[in-house]
Amino acid sequence: MDTNVLVRYLVKDDPQQSAAASALFASFSPESPGYLSVPVVVETFWVLRRVYKVSHIKIADVLIDLASSEELVVEHSDIVRQAARQAAEGSDFADALIALNGRERGCDYTATFDSQAAHLQGMKLLS
Repeated sequence: MDTNVLVRYLVKDDPQQSAAASALFASFSPESPGYLSVPVVVETFWVLRRVYKVSHIKIADVLIDLASSEELVVEHSDIVRQAARQAAEGSDFADALIALNGRERGCDYTATFDSQAAHLQGMKLLS
């Protein structure tokens, strides 16, 4: 599914689209799960934070729940859960996801010009 479907399911701000998204989620099962890609997860975090002003702690809880669901396959679910936990502690979710993904793939570090991101394990400030 794409970001719009997931956001409608979570925020329920459009009666028709939210009902359709809820029906889709109700159709998922462990035998026939839905799928969330990493880009959808990142976009959802951004939309919930910037557009709907949901706290990073609440969004992190939602993402952890989604990534732990038996009715959904979340791409790189372990990394998504770890990044969500870091976001709940104040890190930028996307930066945490990038750093964790690089480490998972065996990179010594991920180069960045972002001084905030450079504080994350696995990131190195490029100067």
